[in-house]
Amino acid sequence: MIRWTAEPDTPLNVAGVQLEYACYGPPPGQEPTFILLHEGLGCVALWREFPAQLAKATGLGVFVYSRQGYGTSTPVALPRSIDYMTYEAEDVLGRVMDAADLGDVILLGHSDGATIASIYAGSVSDRRVRGLILIAPHFFVEDAGLEAIRAAGAEFASGALKERLAKYHDDVDGAFLGWHDAWTDPNFAHWNVADAIDHWRIPVLALQGGEDPYGTIAQIEEIEARIYAPLEIEILRGCGHAPHLERPEETRAAITEFCARLVRLEQEDVHLA
Repeated sequence: MIRWTAEPDTPLNVAGVQLEYACYGPPPGQEPTFILLHEGLGCVALWREFPAQLAKATGLGVFVYSRQGYGTSTPVALPRSIDYMTYEAEDVLGRVMDAADLGDVILLGHSDGATIASIYAGSVSDRRVRGLILIAPHFFVEDAGLEAIRAAGAEFASGALKERLAKYHDDVDGAFLGWHDAWTDPNFAHWNVADAIDHWRIPVLALQGGEDPYGTIAQIEEIEARIYAPLEIEILRGCGHAPHLERPEETRAAITEFCARLVRLEQEDVHLA
């Protein structure tokens, strides 16, 4: 059993891999739990105040962890394969949920984390997953996004970005290069996981910054074109890649309203004519 606390004493052991984690709000069994899946350079600490604020705003539990290779979690071997997000979704996420003894959950992912959540919801039959919240998801490669990633690579090579990230990642080279080198691999240009959308059967909230350098509204339009499940969309104009940090009040409001409707629908009795 894990300790349901913001400052656990020991990491979560998942198949021999030690994962950094933190918990907020009510524990599983009392209310549904958000699982927060971070971006390609993220970790527990880089969510900043968002997990605690989300728990307070919604009254739901929040479980956040650093994937292998990030934060203080076990380092990962490089190079990462170009299908690393599919691996995290299909081979790791379910094990994390089991190890943390989670019940009903809402997957909430940002950037790479949103893609991992998307793949899980579209490829794994898991009745614990009741809703899907995607912040700046990626389903396919865009030229502008690759330019932003290459620019980040130049900043990392100069030392400035590396110095900033080293405050949060024990293995800063593994965290950055695992992400950067996979995305800039020539074979990644044809990467596309949009078929996951076809298989969603749970309510979805998609949020996108209008000025996100890593992805455009085309990612959200792909959802609209393919989805068969209920969908809500929030486009935040003048916002970049991290709406939950750049526009926290609007982001929390959208998530809180979505979850209130989701919980209400789950509690309503269904009467067949």
